[in-house]
Amino acid sequence: MFERRPSKAEIRSRLQSEVEAFLKKGGQIQKVQMGETGLVDGRYPLGRGYIERPKTAATERTPVPELLAAIDSRRSKSRKPSSSRGSQTRRSVKQKTLYDDFGEPVRKVWIEE
Repeated sequence: MFERRPSKAEIRSRLQSEVEAFLKKGGQIQKVQMGETGLVDGRYPLGRGYIERPKTAATERTPVPELLAAIDSRRSKSRKPSSSRGSQTRRSVKQKTLYDDFGEPVRKVWIEE
């Protein structure tokens, strides 16, 4: 049902074998200076990744004050002010484990839901 995450040693050995296969095929590894970046003039290349599209009339938002007023009026009706301290809703607090890039647990944090 659930697949086991690969260990760090398995990931390192897989990467090492991929590098060796690349070099055997005639590939070359370029060395770059520390601090050098792949950005062009400090910006990401426009040909790859995120492309910002110009806004068109179809993507602009249309104001609908009547609809917003109706939603706000429903919200105010459904919310009743609590008069006693014991009637407040309790928030559930859960513990969540944060993992690093290799799937190893780093730390546990408490989150409110």
